[in-house]
Amino acid sequence: ITRIPFGKAGGKAVDLYRLVNKQGMAAEIMTYGATVVSLTAPDRNGRFQDVVCGYGNLADYIKASPYFGCIVGRYGNRIAKGKFSLNGKRYSLAINNGPNSLHGGLKGFDKRVWSAKAEDTRNGPSLVMSYTSVDGEEGYPGRLTVQATYTLANENALRIDYRVSSSEDTVANITNHCYFNLAGPDA
Repeated sequence: ITRIPFGKAGGKAVDLYRLVNKQGMAAEIMTYGATVVSLTAPDRNGRFQDVVCGYGNLADYIKASPYFGCIVGRYGNRIAKGKFSLNGKRYSLAINNGPNSLHGGLKGFDKRVWSAKAEDTRNGPSLVMSYTSVDGEEGYPGRLTVQATYTLANENALRIDYRVSSSEDTVANITNHCYFNLAGPDA
């Protein structure tokens, strides 16, 4: 597992972590948005190609990414008119998709710098990404702590495990938003 400085977002340092398993498969994941930047996997002939869509630099992710490879949240998908009710209370969210709130709002999890902890496990190299969303962020109730653990399994699979806890009742729908092109980047 290697860590490479990848730039700055909002004045915070962004790192790119490169994980390589025993088979030679590699994943590159940056701390901005807990984003999978690259995933090189073997094809049926054993040739390795990058199979996820994305950019080669941080500036393009900041400027205009269609959520390439990131963790979206607090709520992946749209919340109609940016409003919901929970326990008899009405909440208004940041609007960023016509009249709706999409993938966490104006500054969802995809636009936050996450903390990272790399570790070698018996299943393969692993990266634990963590982010804490404060109470009221983008209009959501409760302090939400999120962990997304990426493991590049030695059986050539990228596994993502999520752990979420909240200080109070809230809505959460955390997911990864990778776009795949199994034919590789030149297809």
